[in-house]
Amino acid sequence: MGIRLSPLGVAVFCLLGLGVLYHLYSGFLAGRFAFFMLGGPAAESGSVDLRELLAASVVAAVKGGEEVKLVREGNNLNEKAKGKTREGADEMLTFGDLHSNRKMYYLLKTAFPGVQINTEEHVDADDQEKIFWDHSIPEDIKRNIQSTLVQADSVTVWIDPLDATQEYTENLLQYVTTMVCVAVNGKPVIGVIHKPFFAYTAWAMVDGGSNVKARSSYNEQTPTIIVSRSHAGTVKQVAWQTFGNKSVIISAGGSGYKVLSLLDVPEVNQEKADVYIHVTYIKKWDICAGNAVLKALGGSSCNLLYLL
Repeated sequence: MGIRLSPLGVAVFCLLGLGVLYHLYSGFLAGRFAFFMLGGPAAESGSVDLRELLAASVVAAVKGGEEVKLVREGNNLNEKAKGKTREGADEMLTFGDLHSNRKMYYLLKTAFPGVQINTEEHVDADDQEKIFWDHSIPEDIKRNIQSTLVQADSVTVWIDPLDATQEYTENLLQYVTTMVCVAVNGKPVIGVIHKPFFAYTAWAMVDGGSNVKARSSYNEQTPTIIVSRSHAGTVKQVAWQTFGNKSVIISAGGSGYKVLSLLDVPEVNQEKADVYIHVTYIKKWDICAGNAVLKALGGSSCNLLYLL
């Protein structure tokens, strides 16, 4: 199963009537769009309760965040470049990414063996570790989410074990998140965004409920625009062309952090923005959880041509 999104299109997150622009596009002048599918081979037969999968995803994000904190606090990052972005910047990898990835992946894979799980970092096929989840469901999820069964082979889980790795290496920890997204029949329906250094977790389920809300108002005339600090590309030019040069631009790290900036988040180390624009290539696990959270709150994700 997969999420139909476009890495080469201009993507827009629209929240409560405000155009929350989120450009998923490499080469603004290229002017062409390409689809890609998020997903993989069909999972084993059987059904999955989405409420249980949400609860497990929250636990996985928190457990991954604990690993991220341990590595950073022990100053044992072992950072290295795992490759280059399309713009030529280093893509950083640390022990924080790897340890979080292992914890999150095996917790969810052990709990839901019939579900396809995709994650940013490599998983060793010979590693058969079992990380058990007790299947307890927090009271806030019980109150807000009904038990919903779907076929396991319709489900794809996307894990980002450490969003904002560049900022993580620079000790800019307010930007760091761990994220889980669940897609059903190619559409994001569950999003979890966890800030491990500030003990804050946002979760939402489309047509279900959430523990986070949209803000009561947004500035549509001269919005505050949040953009990438490490993968900026031509984003400032695009922002000013779209909203005018009186708009305020904030540079920040991490897709998860920037999505949270659009919401009513009580965490004090969280900036507020009206619009999020991104104009360089971006990965599936970076955008899936935010897509689900915004959609659950009445928003939508689209590029300039179509809804996603």
